[in-house]
Amino acid sequence: MLAIRKIIASSVGAIALFAGVSQSAVAQQYPSKPVHLIVPFAAGGSADSMARLVSTPLSELLGQSVAVENRPGANGNIGTEAVAKAAPDGYTLLLAFDATIVINPHVYPKLAFDPLKDLAPITMLSRVPMILAAHPSFPVNNVSELIALAKRRPGMGYSSAGLASTPHLAMLLFEQRSGTKFEHIAYKGGGQAVIDALGGHVPLISTGFPVVIKHLQSGKLKAIGLMSAKRHPALPDVPTFAEAGISEFDLSFWLGIMAPAGTPPEIVARLNRDIRKVLESSEVRAKIEGAVGGSPVGNSPAEFAADIRTDFERWGRVVRESGVKVN
Repeated sequence: MLAIRKIIASSVGAIALFAGVSQSAVAQQYPSKPVHLIVPFAAGGSADSMARLVSTPLSELLGQSVAVENRPGANGNIGTEAVAKAAPDGYTLLLAFDATIVINPHVYPKLAFDPLKDLAPITMLSRVPMILAAHPSFPVNNVSELIALAKRRPGMGYSSAGLASTPHLAMLLFEQRSGTKFEHIAYKGGGQAVIDALGGHVPLISTGFPVVIKHLQSGKLKAIGLMSAKRHPALPDVPTFAEAGISEFDLSFWLGIMAPAGTPPEIVARLNRDIRKVLESSEVRAKIEGAVGGSPVGNSPAEFAADIRTDFERWGRVVRESGVKVN
């Protein structure tokens, strides 16, 4: 019996060793065929723009084409699930959007993937600051004045691109931190929300900085406050929420690259190295700052994982305290 156990143990060890050698060999040959970058949203948005911006220079570094595929639906859940369930071989990647990864798990009753367990962070591509803006006729000009008015007139309306979107939860966090109460007017996408803000039909709009920058610069909208840690060079006179005494209010969208969990660490490291090279290009950085409106990042997988965990826990607390849900 002892001899049989030794034979079995030896066989198991040999199989494990073979599997490890085989996986290492595959990683060394990577990539040997085209890579598919899944964007879980329709063409034309910021996630799609970012994917197409990095795919061409990344293809050159990898020596294989990086094909961008749009798989929209369910606020990013369909495309994200497809990557979470794909083979962990580095040939199917996700253009990850923050709300899908760190908000959706808290507001959707059932998801077919766990972003913390089923996806492997590679690197964050960019952060996009958020802003609260208003029609020029709105009677306040900064966050302190807004808090004072909101306490006198609770229930003022603000718009966002959708229920449980990052700008929506940012305002819920603002309510919790400032002791105010607003009425959320959810739109399906940011286009109509901006149009109604320009027309003065909704007093306030919570959105990504790039969405309204041209309207702020033209005077068709005015900025109430930036939700970032420091002022933005494009709007140096616009104060932040933190300057009004709202603590720990450094909020932004982010975009990143993730892979299915279990992707060999050698492949994750290769992708991280090459994507960071792409982000170091002055041409790419200029396009991210211009077309996408964000700040390039390019961090390590461990740093990206820590950022995801921080946002996951923060938005989870906001959702629990507010009770917001998506049916």
